[in-house]
Amino acid sequence: MPMIRYAASLFVSLWMACVVLVPDARALDMPKGPVVLIIEGELSHSNSGKKAVFDLSMLEMLSGRKVTLETPWTKGPTTYSGPYLRAVLAAAGAKAGAVTIRALNDYSAVIPAEDVANLDIILATRTDGKAMQVRDKGPLMVIYPFDKDSALYTETYFARSVWQIKSIEAQ
Repeated sequence: MPMIRYAASLFVSLWMACVVLVPDARALDMPKGPVVLIIEGELSHSNSGKKAVFDLSMLEMLSGRKVTLETPWTKGPTTYSGPYLRAVLAAAGAKAGAVTIRALNDYSAVIPAEDVANLDIILATRTDGKAMQVRDKGPLMVIYPFDKDSALYTETYFARSVWQIKSIEAQ
């Protein structure tokens, strides 16, 4: 009998610890500023119906990097900073898969799952330390790690480097 009580007590204690310590898998903070990104698709974290919406500060709290490089769209080296694409998708609870990035003008490009998982792609929120504006390819821009792998400096990856991003569809 004491063994049964002990086992039951242990079970209840472990269950309570899980309830208290594990955050709600669907919780995602609401943006406090203007929404700069909408993520749709199969998400386990949402904050706007079935969508995940982010403001600039939410994105900039995620892990990312700063990189200085030249692109076909800039004259000379430019410093870009922003969260990793995979960190943004993880924050929304998107399944590991390809994503479709859509721009304000409805241009879109598919970024394969392998790129998301294996390359340090960022969603640039800043150029040379300043928040990106629409007139400067903002508010967000896909930046492939051209600095880490010169083989990426091709039309294939340039076409995936969407700027003026408005939304991502997780597939």
